[in-house]
Amino acid sequence: QVQLVESGGGLVQPGGSLRLSCAASGSIFSINAMGWYRQAPGKQRELVAAITSGGSTNYADSVKGRFTISIDNAKNTVYLQMKSLQPEDTAVYYCNADLWDGGPSMSDDYWGQGTQVTVSS
Repeated sequence: QVQLVESGGGLVQPGGSLRLSCAASGSIFSINAMGWYRQAPGKQRELVAAITSGGSTNYADSVKGRFTISIDNAKNTVYLQMKSLQPEDTAVYYCNADLWDGGPSMSDDYWGQGTQVTVSS
């Protein structure tokens, strides 16, 4: 079994910064990609950023130029550096991992518990 543990959320003023971390542990044979999603009240969950184990990245248009995703393959950990935060960034942020857990598919999804990010003055 695989577990994802997130940290780094909190309350920040507009224009401020936060760094989220997500560490994967358990039966991990290899990681294909990891990413961050967010869900604001009354809205659907959306992809914020994703990164492959090789370092290729994808960003939502709304965060391009402000957020940076990175991965430490040795630690099975993904990070999201968030800068110039705005109230519309307020949401629960969820870590996701696409990995091989030893099963036949070689590609399975796991989710973290979520961490609250609140941007308010």
